[in-house]
Amino acid sequence: MMNKILILLLSFATLISCSSDVKNNTGEINIRLSNASPFDFKDITVNTSTGNVKFEDVNSGEFTNYKTFDIAYRYAFIELDINGNTYTLQPLDYVGETPLKDGFYTYKINANESQEQYERLTLSLIED
Repeated sequence: MMNKILILLLSFATLISCSSDVKNNTGEINIRLSNASPFDFKDITVNTSTGNVKFEDVNSGEFTNYKTFDIAYRYAFIELDINGNTYTLQPLDYVGETPLKDGFYTYKINANESQEQYERLTLSLIED
């Protein structure tokens, strides 16, 4: 009887340790957006170097759903609309950058008060 209980406990412990980080073992790069600004974002396009990906609109303080990318970096091209005006975060290139590993990430986007198209947005990467 004691052996059966011991085997059951060991099996349970093994099962828990194998599944503890399933979220990060997807074999894909999954990115969502976080709107850290006081403004609502509309018509959002993200390009991590493999083509444009459209995201749903995201209100201030909210998150989008995750989208899957083949390749992504700690920053990306982002274009979006705030109050009818288009703003762009434009990387020069990805030379010297290391691609993100498979997992879940959030591009946290903030917007300042500037009205300049290329100076309003900032981006930081969060590993979820």
